[in-house]
Amino acid sequence: MAQAMVNFRMDEDLKKNMEEICKDLGLSMTTAFTIFAKKMTREKRIPFDVSVDSFYSESNMSYLKKVVGDIESGKSVLAEHKLIEE
Repeated sequence: MAQAMVNFRMDEDLKKNMEEICKDLGLSMTTAFTIFAKKMTREKRIPFDVSVDSFYSESNMSYLKKVVGDIESGKSVLAEHKLIEE
């Protein structure tokens, strides 16, 4: 089978993190992308769920910024509570 070169751009930190994970798994990035391409080709779909995490929605980010602002200004205070019973 003839080989083809594929080039694309990626965030530098994302690439570094992916390289580290691939190394931990004993894979190269080329092997990881080849696995992805083969699975996608075989299944004719993206082989994982693609969705937007609502936590990062614009409305939630605005809400969280407001809460942080209220805490920093003293308008609100954080209350302690036990997460694990002893």
